[in-house]
Amino acid sequence: MIFWGILIVIALYFIITYNSLVSIKNHVEKAWANIDVLLKQRNDELPKLIDTCKAYMSHEAKTLESVIQARMGVDAARQMHDVAGLSQAESALTSSLGGLFAVAENYPDLKADQMFINLQQRITGLENQIADRREFYNDSVNNNNVRIKQFPDVIVAWLLGFERAELLKFASIELKDVDVSARFNG
Repeated sequence: MIFWGILIVIALYFIITYNSLVSIKNHVEKAWANIDVLLKQRNDELPKLIDTCKAYMSHEAKTLESVIQARMGVDAARQMHDVAGLSQAESALTSSLGGLFAVAENYPDLKADQMFINLQQRITGLENQIADRREFYNDSVNNNNVRIKQFPDVIVAWLLGFERAELLKFASIELKDVDVSARFNG
């Protein structure tokens, strides 16, 4: 009787732990999907911004090309679910967009163009939402990684093949202070 009682307790623990780990894993996937949606939306908006800028910035091809290349890098990493690659591509895109917006300051007609203003606000809003979702994703990943390493859950995680997820880290360039005056006077 005691043997069956212990066996039932172990089975119940195994089932409860498994269900909890599956839930946490699904939170990580949901958080990634939320980031993916926003990245796709931003990816769709960037060509419109670039086209709007091209009409005014005919001799700023290098600036526009850097945004285009960075956009392609983010899209490739997003489609491959490459967290490390996405982090690097996001840094390049953030830098190139900062350069684009700084150069746009030299074009009063562009700054006054309603389409440019709307696109700039839309992309800035998406950037803020991406930052929020990245924080939620990293929280979900942290919960997953802690849970699959805690004893005795580590045994269930190991037996059933639950794996660590990768945090979406900030690149060092994103952590530096921004020289606002250089961006607006550049």
